[in-house]
Amino acid sequence: MNKQIKAGIIGGAGYAGGELMRLLVNHPVAEIEFVHSRSQVGKAVTKIHQDLIGEIDMTFTDQLSTEVDVIFLCMGHGQSEIWLKEHPEFLKIPIVDLSRDFRLENADQPHDFVYGLTEWNRGKIQKAKHIANPGCFATCLQLSIFPLIKEQKISNEVHITAITGSSGAGQQPRSTTHFSWRNDNVSVYKAFTHQHMDEIDQLLQTQKLEKTQVNFVPVRGNFTRGIFASTYMKSDLSESDALEIYRKTYADHPFTHISEDPIDLKMAVNTNKCVLHVAKYGDQLHITTIIDNLLKGASGQAVQNMNLMFGLDETSGLKLKAAGF
Repeated sequence: MNKQIKAGIIGGAGYAGGELMRLLVNHPVAEIEFVHSRSQVGKAVTKIHQDLIGEIDMTFTDQLSTEVDVIFLCMGHGQSEIWLKEHPEFLKIPIVDLSRDFRLENADQPHDFVYGLTEWNRGKIQKAKHIANPGCFATCLQLSIFPLIKEQKISNEVHITAITGSSGAGQQPRSTTHFSWRNDNVSVYKAFTHQHMDEIDQLLQTQKLEKTQVNFVPVRGNFTRGIFASTYMKSDLSESDALEIYRKTYADHPFTHISEDPIDLKMAVNTNKCVLHVAKYGDQLHITTIIDNLLKGASGQAVQNMNLMFGLDETSGLKLKAAGF
């Protein structure tokens, strides 16, 4: 029997922290040692994450302990780097950071965080002490084109439109997440300039594909969870050859699946799955890709990374059921 893994959560009041707790309370060998929050100190966790009633009996704390096996950083972007400078003793402990602070290589400020896209970096993740969890859009979009990148079969110009649920904007209310505005509404934001493009560009650079241009248009959806991405490009590959590349690339990855039939978002929501469909229309190769932005795009992938770091079955605590209807 595996030793219990004691986990500490920093920034547990938001969506990512809540999802992480939902996964860890049902993980076969992990247990939550403490949940830290600056804004909710002394409150019961279930006052904020009410769906955890009956599953967790803890309060948010501002007290920290290094007597844990892993730390999850679930704070806002820009906060992890600051927090670790204030608490350098935690650098001795395995860390999974869910912010974007350490996702990019930086020659001016080098760090030892390994980029945690499991389908790309599994071997490095298994040996790493510190993991930078990818962004939700970055996860979905990279998985949609990674097989073509790996085989050097990607076009010089790629077009992607992806629609995301309101939970991707975080728990703090704002004008574009307010129900009255978001419901029955769709809008484009950060066209061609979304911050997750930096992660995609980094992947292209590592594969010496700097000339490939990815044009990405993100869309706000009028639903809560999930990302549905539509990717297309000119390609000399036949549909069968493209399918073979995708199946071969993801054959040993338990959460990434190729569907022979067209896909819909509910197939992935509430799971750690990425599901793809590949089709050819004339000279255009079309890939549709779905994930749950809070699970495979955030907390689920964080637990998957933890499993790899500690030599566990990659699927431990992540065998979740999709809400098909």
